[in-house]
Amino acid sequence: MPIIHKSSYPGAPFYQFNPHLQTILPAIFRKVKGIRYERERLILSDGDFVDLDWVDKGSKQLVILVHGLEGSTERHYMKGMAKKFAESNWDILGWNCRSCSGEMNRQLRLYNHGEIGDIHEVITHALNTKPYEKVVLIGFSMGGNIIMKYLGVHGNEIPETVCKAVAFSAPCDLVSSVSLLDQPQSRFYKNRFLKKLKPKIKHKAEQFPDIIDFNNFSKVNEWSDFDNFFTAPINGYKDATDFYQNGSARNFMSGIRIPTLLVNALNDPILTPECSPVELCEKHPFIFLETPAEGGHVGFSLGSNKEAWSEQRAWDFVYKES
Repeated sequence: MPIIHKSSYPGAPFYQFNPHLQTILPAIFRKVKGIRYERERLILSDGDFVDLDWVDKGSKQLVILVHGLEGSTERHYMKGMAKKFAESNWDILGWNCRSCSGEMNRQLRLYNHGEIGDIHEVITHALNTKPYEKVVLIGFSMGGNIIMKYLGVHGNEIPETVCKAVAFSAPCDLVSSVSLLDQPQSRFYKNRFLKKLKPKIKHKAEQFPDIIDFNNFSKVNEWSDFDNFFTAPINGYKDATDFYQNGSARNFMSGIRIPTLLVNALNDPILTPECSPVELCEKHPFIFLETPAEGGHVGFSLGSNKEAWSEQRAWDFVYKES
């Protein structure tokens, strides 16, 4: 589809005058009220589990939300999107990836950008729970990458009721994103991710000492070290290179067969231009690429407005476009 050259995002509020503030301030200060989840534990085919958070409005339309790296359904962007659609009587299903609901998972494997087996089981379970007539997938950061890889790999084989998808701030080219995380200007984000992942790696090392050596954590200098020491062996990849190849959604996006909106801000502090593949998207009949000048990483604030622009944008795409 044609690239969306003029984004409807009006820009960040004046006090968010750089991409870091546009990313960090909403994450710290935005509070979304009025969303109360009902939790369900889904036992997966390998005996592990994921926790699902539902908002049941008695609808035949469902939004499935997927969070970012070390996120959960409690993140402001997840609750904000849930509230937007719930107010129009859509059912909501927020999926907490393995280990992200407050309780560590059972198996060796955690979750990662390229793992799409769990989302397939979540979607199948949702459709078996209620006869939904329309299902929309919305993902943020890593969640956006997961959704697009899932859609690309399964193509025409996805359930007919899954009709649209939206991805915000998706790192769909992992090689370049990892390289950017190692730059000095991105050290804050790298250190934050590592700090949150460290106790989980320690736990996995205690569970599976023959596979994971926690002492390697002190040897992590570049992000690829983390992926070689931990992401690859925990998730069944040969090494970091294998993970980047198989985890990057852009390597699979050509197979997408439903209208899909990818929104990546040009000033996103942890995404590269390679994560917004213009040449691929402009020739693709189902992918819409929108690149606002501002917004940071999963920010897209509208100042005093309690609603984020990303929520309005997803709503417009689902209801009005394509």
